[in-house]
Amino acid sequence: MDTIQVLDIMRGAFSVAGRVASPILISALVIGVGVSLVQTVTQVQELTLTFVPKLVAAALIILFLGGWMLSEITTWIVELWGLIPTLS
Repeated sequence: MDTIQVLDIMRGAFSVAGRVASPILISALVIGVGVSLVQTVTQVQELTLTFVPKLVAAALIILFLGGWMLSEITTWIVELWGLIPTLS
């Protein structure tokens, strides 16, 4: 197993991780900014006000996109297992 193969596997792992995690992270970012704006305007500084909407959004995204996320991870793992015979 040479350096090029290791780097290709790592690149694939980071690529899949980025694609799978990005919907949750982007929604948490957007909701966090929105809630922060509302808190700034209304001067309500409640910590749970930022946590609960992000948790609900993450749960909804996993509910609706969980199948796609699992498919992406499974496809990458099957491809990785297919590489095992070619590694030296």
